[in-house]
Amino acid sequence: MDAVFTKPTIEYADIWPLVLVFAVACIGVVIEAFVPRERRFIVQTVLAGAGLVAALVGTVVVARDLTVHADGAARGAIDVEGTIAVDGPAVFFWGLILIVALGGVLLFAERRLEGGVSAFAGQAAALPGTEAERQASKIGLEHTEIYPLLMFAVFGMMLFPTANDLLTLFVALEVLSLPLYLLCGLARRRRLLSQEAALKYFLLGAFSSGFFLYGVALTYGFAGSMQYADINEAVRNDLSNQSLLLIGIGMLTVGLLFKVGAAPFHSWTPDVYQGAPTPVTAFMAAGTKIAAFGAILRLFYVAFGSERWTWQPMLWVVAILTMVVGAVLAVVQTDMKRMLAYSSIAHTGFLLTGVLGVQQASDLSDGEVTSMQAVLFYLTTYGFAMLGAFAVVTLVRDSSGEATTFARWQGLGRRSPLVAGLFAFFLLSMAGIPLTAGFVGKWAVFTVALSAGAWPVVIAAILCSIIAVFFYVRVIVLMFFVEGLPDGEVASVTRPSLLTSATIAVGLAATVVLGVVPGPVLTLAGHAGQFLR
Repeated sequence: MDAVFTKPTIEYADIWPLVLVFAVACIGVVIEAFVPRERRFIVQTVLAGAGLVAALVGTVVVARDLTVHADGAARGAIDVEGTIAVDGPAVFFWGLILIVALGGVLLFAERRLEGGVSAFAGQAAALPGTEAERQASKIGLEHTEIYPLLMFAVFGMMLFPTANDLLTLFVALEVLSLPLYLLCGLARRRRLLSQEAALKYFLLGAFSSGFFLYGVALTYGFAGSMQYADINEAVRNDLSNQSLLLIGIGMLTVGLLFKVGAAPFHSWTPDVYQGAPTPVTAFMAAGTKIAAFGAILRLFYVAFGSERWTWQPMLWVVAILTMVVGAVLAVVQTDMKRMLAYSSIAHTGFLLTGVLGVQQASDLSDGEVTSMQAVLFYLTTYGFAMLGAFAVVTLVRDSSGEATTFARWQGLGRRSPLVAGLFAFFLLSMAGIPLTAGFVGKWAVFTVALSAGAWPVVIAAILCSIIAVFFYVRVIVLMFFVEGLPDGEVASVTRPSLLTSATIAVGLAATVVLGVVPGPVLTLAGHAGQFLR
């Protein structure tokens, strides 16, 4: 008997922000083919910015149309034949990713800092240091393909936390990763370092994807299905294939922990953060972590929620190891981008601490936050602070371009007190100093971990936070209380355009408001509810 093809049902009304971002990325590719080179920059910039704003508005519309329960929590629906879950947490992640992506577009479009050209290579095919590369820079060639690449990455980031089956999760992982591999190798200055970073990221990313795909195969062999609900049902009822399940969970975890830069899968992070163009580093540091934690939360809470007592001890160990590695190795860094990279690793450990918390509000006392609320709030504070900090790094320059070594930053607070003060404020937020957003974020994740009995992890987190205060304050002391070396070149601050200034201003405003008045965002995260099952 011939198989009957059934037309798939696609609920475009729920996923149209996702489709819009993908459509803008495809239009960007067409523009590269047909629009004259001298007009591509303005066309691509406007298209990408407008597309992200429209998708953000669409996300708000979709969020307002979600089914709301009596407790105020949004529910949503499972769409596209069960492969995409559009629920409260999903639209929260969408909104956060789109805001970070808008900041990325503004940083990508900055031209004043490099003397009228972008931070990206004029001709990627030209070998570093050759006459072809010098000619490309001289005549002002640039890669406007970076905008459709960014939009494809944003599409993957939006799909990642909404994927409701393992195959869609893998597709989203590759769609968000491949454009980033390319973007990391396109720096105009220090090309060899940039290309080395891209190669390391690609090779290690491909290796981790192999682990992830093998985990998908093993989990499918255990459950007989790719969909999270079916996997959860198999976990609850099938006790005969525990080895297959446990190995599958382990393999899937390797792939996801690589994307968030958790130890021992963190080795790519400092090299890639340092070598990639700083606008790419800013976008990647914030956006990738937000998307990947959304995927981790959905996978562990929905597909493997019934196996919590199996994977939770593993995350205890990974969280502690990640915080220790990030905090301790950040102390010995002498490059600003590498220090922020190890800081990002430490923040991954703090976020994993929140994942260990209690999921259901019904299991908590009144006024306590769930692990979902805590992680969503922490990701919000982290995203704005990291985006703002890397935007400030783009301003500090010497004769060879960006000056990221600590020696160049000596005395910066006296030469440019405003820029140094902004950077110091972002560092204090990352350190978790009271009246900053970072303090409330850490309080939230530590609280939910304690409520779940993970007090050893919280103790380790507090100790690592103390270590982190040291290396953040060391940079502040370097800027304001150390004179520049008389026989060495020190960095100065280049005046940015409104694009970078706006990115820094939004990051600063969000960090201040979330630190002083965190209630509305915590409430919004609470209304996002829990993942659909």
